[in-house]
Amino acid sequence: MSRVANRNPTVGITAVSFAALMFGFNASTVKIILGTEINPEQLVLFRTAITALIAGIVLLFTNKQAFKITKKELPVLVFYGVFGVALMQWSYSNAVSLLPISVALLIEYTAIVIVPLVALLLFKEKVRPRLWFGIAAVLIGLAIVSNIWNSALNPLGVAWAIMAAVCLSIYFLIGEHTQRKRDAMSTLFYTFAVAAIFWAIMNLINPGKVIDINLEFNLGGNLSGISMPVWAGLLWIGIMGSFIPMLLDYIALGNLSATAVGVIATAETVFATVFAWAWLNESMTTLEVIGGLIVVAGIILAETSRASSIKV
Repeated sequence: MSRVANRNPTVGITAVSFAALMFGFNASTVKIILGTEINPEQLVLFRTAITALIAGIVLLFTNKQAFKITKKELPVLVFYGVFGVALMQWSYSNAVSLLPISVALLIEYTAIVIVPLVALLLFKEKVRPRLWFGIAAVLIGLAIVSNIWNSALNPLGVAWAIMAAVCLSIYFLIGEHTQRKRDAMSTLFYTFAVAAIFWAIMNLINPGKVIDINLEFNLGGNLSGISMPVWAGLLWIGIMGSFIPMLLDYIALGNLSATAVGVIATAETVFATVFAWAWLNESMTTLEVIGGLIVVAGIILAETSRASSIKV
């Protein structure tokens, strides 16, 4: 039975907003931990494995029936786990390691243009012209926040960010599809289990340097007086930077369209810029603050344009 009839837009908007806040903070965390001996492949393996483990334990004690899966669902969840989760987080981690956080996210969130285009062309979702003005405002605001014209762009970093944009589009579109019939927690378990298996195989084929998880690393920036073991940083990213915000995103995709979730999720860039300024001393000017306000205005414009004629 489809779960679309039980959608609650308020729940969806709240969930994706909090997810954007947590992902925004996580961007700085990822940048710092990638400064240790960990490479992006190992980091994604840890993130996906921890998320799948926690989701599996929660299901085991709360809803064992949700483990049931049909043959029709399996290929979709595998595709989603590889392209929408495993490769999305990997390309994002590579982009953040080579570009300023806000620039990497600006390029990644061009997905908010890809998603409605696919929804319009393939799924025949109705889109009012005002939505495009909202998306344009968001992209302009993101460009100002990232101060992209003053950034020395690493070409490889840009390529990773473009890949992240494509994978993020898959994440939003198939995420909405899976949430029509499956609950958020079991979707989280299966997609992240697939992603963890994928990266376990990749790390076996091309093993990286053995990680000393007890090694202390410095938090840098305004938190340079604080150090913690690598295992604590990985655990933080796994729970607060992956499990909880991803669960919130899946809940949002069960209550809103992929287009709506994608547009609101761009607030992550504003949050990431603020955290990078407060933590890592990355610059933040008055113009960038104005850019953040334009992003918020664009989100509001896009969402209100959809209310009367487009199903959320």
